[in-house]
Amino acid sequence: MHSSTLQTADGLPLHLSHWPLDGGAPARGTVLIVHGLGEHAGRYAHVASHLNANAWNVVGYDHRGHGRSGGARGALAHADSLLDDLARVIDAVKAAHPGPLVLLGHSLGGLIVGRFVAEGLAAQPAAWWRLVDALVMSSPALDPGMNVAQKALLAVLGPLAPNLAVNNGLNPAWVSRDPAVVKAYVDDPLVHDRITPRLARFIVDGGELVRQRAGAWTLPTALLYAGADRCVAPRGSDAFAAAAPRGVVHSKRYDGFSHEIFNEPEQREVLGELSRWLVPHGALSA
Repeated sequence: MHSSTLQTADGLPLHLSHWPLDGGAPARGTVLIVHGLGEHAGRYAHVASHLNANAWNVVGYDHRGHGRSGGARGALAHADSLLDDLARVIDAVKAAHPGPLVLLGHSLGGLIVGRFVAEGLAAQPAAWWRLVDALVMSSPALDPGMNVAQKALLAVLGPLAPNLAVNNGLNPAWVSRDPAVVKAYVDDPLVHDRITPRLARFIVDGGELVRQRAGAWTLPTALLYAGADRCVAPRGSDAFAAAAPRGVVHSKRYDGFSHEIFNEPEQREVLGELSRWLVPHGALSA
């Protein structure tokens, strides 16, 4: 693994992690990992190792306000900041790795990649939209599961203090049923628990838009999600899966699993499902 830095439109450094195939071996393509709220791309080294073993180059990056990237924790410059950033990373990855590009997003990252792809269904997509070859959403935050009080607070704080960082309310014990994963999460100095009203509004609005456009979905997509998720509401993924065309979207709900399906005791099962699904979406020469 090696690292690099990319600059956002507003001048923040984004930290990129690269897991290329050894010795420049032929690759099926590249998987771009888009991480979740409060974490960072380094937590996906084991996922990258599995994908490397299945002939995929892997790149990940830390969102603005996360991990080793710049910016106030959990803050956004504007509503589309995370989508602008993803477009810049995609351009850099495509330049370095010609061939199929797959977006793999978890939780907040799953929402970001879903919202990014959904933009392509608009009559006039935004300037940040880019074409990709396939999509994987892991326990995406298509429904954050906010209660009435949280929604009311967001309505008040949003216009007044869009970048006021508050606790995200996520209990570390919810991320996995593996105590070692939870301990590593708690002990990780790059993990934080901050969220701002602007970021929360992006999550709420983005999830709603993705669910609304599910019926028109055209990009090959794998939706893999936890049935016992307490970080996001599984009903968001349930609704997307029910509305999306079955020949386009492959969905699998892991009943009894906690939020981080790639960090559950049964992670090998999930990684196997991922790599099998990816095979037809890679280059035939690999």
